[in-house]
Amino acid sequence: MTGAELTIDLLAKHGVDEVFGYPGGAIMPIYDALYGAPVKHYLTRHEQGAGFAAVGYARSTGRLGVCLATSGPGATNLITALADAMMDSVPLLAITGQVPTAAIGSDAFQEIDVLGMSLSCTKHSYMVERAEDLAEILQEAMHLAQSGRPGPVLVDIPKDIQMAQVPFKPWLAVDEYLPQLDLNQVAIANQLLSEAKQPVAYVGGGVHAADAQAQLMQFLNKTQMPAVSTLKALGSVLPDYEYDLGMLGMHGGQAANLAVQECDVLVCIGARFDDRVTGNLAKFAAKANVIHLDIDAAEVGKRKPAKASLIADLKTSLPALECVVTPKAWCDHSKQMKVKHAWRYDYPGEKVFAPYLLNQLSQRMPSTSVVCCDVGQHQMWVAQHMKFSHPCNHLSSGGAGTMGFGLPAAIGAQIARKDDFVITVSGDGSIMMNIQELATIRRNNLPVKILILDNQRLGMVRQWQELFFEGRYSETNLSDNPDFVQLAAVFGIPGQTITHANQVDDAITALLNSDGPYIVHACIDDKENVWPLVPPGAANDEMMTEKAQ
Repeated sequence: MTGAELTIDLLAKHGVDEVFGYPGGAIMPIYDALYGAPVKHYLTRHEQGAGFAAVGYARSTGRLGVCLATSGPGATNLITALADAMMDSVPLLAITGQVPTAAIGSDAFQEIDVLGMSLSCTKHSYMVERAEDLAEILQEAMHLAQSGRPGPVLVDIPKDIQMAQVPFKPWLAVDEYLPQLDLNQVAIANQLLSEAKQPVAYVGGGVHAADAQAQLMQFLNKTQMPAVSTLKALGSVLPDYEYDLGMLGMHGGQAANLAVQECDVLVCIGARFDDRVTGNLAKFAAKANVIHLDIDAAEVGKRKPAKASLIADLKTSLPALECVVTPKAWCDHSKQMKVKHAWRYDYPGEKVFAPYLLNQLSQRMPSTSVVCCDVGQHQMWVAQHMKFSHPCNHLSSGGAGTMGFGLPAAIGAQIARKDDFVITVSGDGSIMMNIQELATIRRNNLPVKILILDNQRLGMVRQWQELFFEGRYSETNLSDNPDFVQLAAVFGIPGQTITHANQVDDAITALLNSDGPYIVHACIDDKENVWPLVPPGAANDEMMTEKAQ
């Protein structure tokens, strides 16, 4: 068989039945091999859309996401999606076409060194130099993307190798090295837990990567320890857990941030002490001894020293912790803070209040629903005011913070989870970044729902300009936005615009009851800000709130 036929055959043999991409000259042999193959291809309208659709597919299922692109600009358009997947530890395989091997280095048409470009934003990258190596490289790439700490892997295949007759050799995967728990570190961790008076579980995206929600909840239910979550971890702690304090960090809840600042033992579970979580690092959990659980040893001690480090898969390390019951006084104090700093939805104005809209939507949509966010104020409001039963159900660009993520990610999630309600929540700035993917929704008759929170501004940037740049609103006015409902209608997608609070409930009903794709364009106050906010250089207990303004 040819290299192209082998590529598609191996994807199918490894359980990949759906891929996303955009054809071009250097990858035409692979597209020819796709014709009539058991692997279904979804044509997006931009390679970045293909990359994010594959990310949405992977994150909503835990399976490998696969995207295809041609050489040159096709491959470079994937780079942002690769970087996003790298920072959020998403198992992704990107296959790119390349100019023929004889032309490499000659500045041939659409020749770009995608291998070199991708090295900083992939777990590993390959360029296939010999046809006889293709099978081994592809199988190794699929293995690497999904093993240990997941991440994106790129395979760049020259056109002549795609067309060459290639031998097939089954790749014999070596036993994967998994770090073994250090029993001395386990003993230190358990000693710290036994002495803790005010412990807090700091839950990160590693719980989802390890598929360890069951082990996490077993630990929390036995210890009754207050829990806080990163943006990417939302849904890891079940919403009915009594001591769940929600998201911490720059726009985290006050109860979550205060609990971490007061704790004496911080159990970090698959998180990396990101700067948006910690605020002023020197002041973050300054009273606490840290117990750090992670599969990636490079993350331990990188930003915050740990008294005990459990380097292993979370399914192994979490059960190794002794489930010491948390002192009742600390549990009661945490619950009191949660009540004291609960979100309020009694907005006095007549305009649409985004937190209320999102909270009502969250209460009414099915518990298996998937919410895909872009980046900005709406992203933080979703994290604050919606509830999730599993991290697979909340897809948000965390580490990279990529505008344009939400719509193609929702496409990937809807294709992966055909029977579930999937919605993208976007801002009027972000939605324009990959608006062309409305065509992908229509072509494939995908019932993706779209909620646009429109303040005619780049809202998060405008908020910072208001607070920290003396109200100098440089290039954040988007008042010349198109009519989004009319724009969607061009693609055959119905919807409605709402401008007043009394329209919210009916709009949610229409959204939930629509059979196919549907858009709700919600016009909100351009002066609304996201609260609370930990300002730059401040500790997490030095939050700015709306009342302080």
